Amino acid sequence: MKRLLPLSACVLVCLAAGCMVGPNYKRPAAITAPVFKEAPTDPAPASDGWKPIQPSDQAQKGDWWLVYQDTQLDALEAQVDEANQTLKIAEQTFRLARAAIGIARSNEVPTVGAGASVSSVRESTNEPYFLPTLANNGTGDFRLPLDLNYEIDLWGRIRRGVTYARAEAQASAADMESARLSLHAELATDYFGLRGADGQTKLLDDTIKAYQDALQLTKDRFDGGLAASSDVTQAETQLEQARVQRTDVEVQRAQFEHAIAVLIGKAPASVTIAPDPININPPKVPSIPGLLPSALLERRPDIAAEERRMAAANEQIGIAKAAYYPSLSLGGLVGMESTSSESWFNWPSRFWAAGPSISESIFDGGRRRSLSQQARANYDAAIATYRQTTLQAFQQVEDNFAAMRILRTEEEQQHRATAAALESLGTFEERYEGGLELYLEVVTSQTVALANQRNDIDLMRRQLDVSVLLIKALGGGWSAQQLPKL
Repeated sequence: MKRLLPLSACVLVCLAAGCMVGPNYKRPAAITAPVFKEAPTDPAPASDGWKPIQPSDQAQKGDWWLVYQDTQLDALEAQVDEANQTLKIAEQTFRLARAAIGIARSNEVPTVGAGASVSSVRESTNEPYFLPTLANNGTGDFRLPLDLNYEIDLWGRIRRGVTYARAEAQASAADMESARLSLHAELATDYFGLRGADGQTKLLDDTIKAYQDALQLTKDRFDGGLAASSDVTQAETQLEQARVQRTDVEVQRAQFEHAIAVLIGKAPASVTIAPDPININPPKVPSIPGLLPSALLERRPDIAAEERRMAAANEQIGIAKAAYYPSLSLGGLVGMESTSSESWFNWPSRFWAAGPSISESIFDGGRRRSLSQQARANYDAAIATYRQTTLQAFQQVEDNFAAMRILRTEEEQQHRATAAALESLGTFEERYEGGLELYLEVVTSQTVALANQRNDIDLMRRQLDVSVLLIKALGGGWSAQQLPKL
């Protein structure tokens, strides 16, 4: 024990003197703006997050689709987290990154190994330079050693490795949340697309019935000698064109339904969603308040992921710099060894060896310098990626704020256009029945009225899609405070 005291004192001094080389991480400034240019001018609500339709409800904490108050949508969204395979891939990627933290932390403690061996050895008497007097019939060797290896983290290489792994795992967790947000948003847009297709189908079914009545009227007038045969053929053409449009919408609806099935982890053949025309029971487009641009840095999981990758890249600079300094390791070996099993575990059979070792690369052909340059370049690229991701986030928010405002105006204009087209159609139908107009005018009015009615439905769907994209662009109620403390 007295011989171990100087060695222990040396190790303690080295540990106490340990330091970390390389830069400490500080989040670089991101490009931002004082306000969103396209945000609503109404005063922002006092609470943070989405404002639901009921003022009494609390701000959404992730389940943002509840603001649409659609039970069918709620039921579908609830299945994404449990069954979506893309999300499961992201979850397993996070598990891999989290396991890497444990691997990095294992370097902070000594490595202890054990092994037992039993052997019998006889030296050849004809071996070169062998003294015949030493010849025997063989000796036994019973050995049970324990070995210890421990690298003393003088320069912070191991500690930075742990911090690097932790930052990468947090980035992976943010990636998982970003994938979750995207999948929920994709399901919502597919669902509104399906309901929009149902609305188009309902409109076209009503139109086909009206066109059938119009065709019967023209036939009756033709039979009575009040209309030309061309009126009948025009009415038949108009009816068949409406049927063609109706069939085309069926393709779109089937594709939306199949996409929803895959998003909830089911085979398309096992999912059937009952028709629910968007124009019969329309979901209300939620009123989404504006946020300060700086708040976006904490609300977007993709921005949080890039910020964590910046932190990881910073640790790599320190790891590369630590390679310039010598490394100190402590090794030890203790065990029992004997020539026979009877005396293997006797006290005189003990052996031990312990001591520190220090090593330093004298010449490596510029490898460490290149690794340092590589780490610095990777960090600078991470900063640029972080800032570019932030700029793209601002663009997405501005785009969707503008789209919501413009589509709202367009919807009002379209309502007026549709009303005028339907009034014009009624006028021409009355005049045709009275023999004052050609049927061509009726056909033209029918085409214009149907196009405007379809635009009405499409604008309803587009506004819902834009609201979903805006919620996604604003982070969907997520916050960087939800990153795991690893």
